[in-house]
Amino acid sequence: MLLRYKKSLEKIAMGLLSFMPGEKDVKKLKETITRYETDDQSQLYLWKAGEDYIGLVGVELEGDNVSVCHLSVNPSHRGEGVGKEMVSKLAAIMPGKTIVPTEATRPFLEKCQEIIKGGADRQ
Repeated sequence: MLLRYKKSLEKIAMGLLSFMPGEKDVKKLKETITRYETDDQSQLYLWKAGEDYIGLVGVELEGDNVSVCHLSVNPSHRGEGVGKEMVSKLAAIMPGKTIVPTEATRPFLEKCQEIIKGGADRQ
């Protein structure tokens, strides 16, 4: 289940963000979280499976585009399709929007093209 970030989930979100390249430093993590908390065009979602939060996707809204800036899955849950499920749900909750990658998320999102197109068709 894809849930919008809340301040009470800050430590969990920071932990999941720390799996992203370039987000290892605590100062950088705090800056990233602050941007998601304060910028109306930036949105952070966490993926909950059962009682655990195991994934995260962060986006920036730019007109009809949704740039996926952060996408992270807890290493113990990788290879289970969690990332693709998150992208699918993101596409479903952003009808009419085009999901685009950043350099950091491009390799993974290129594997999800069918999912992204399918989500766009569900408008």
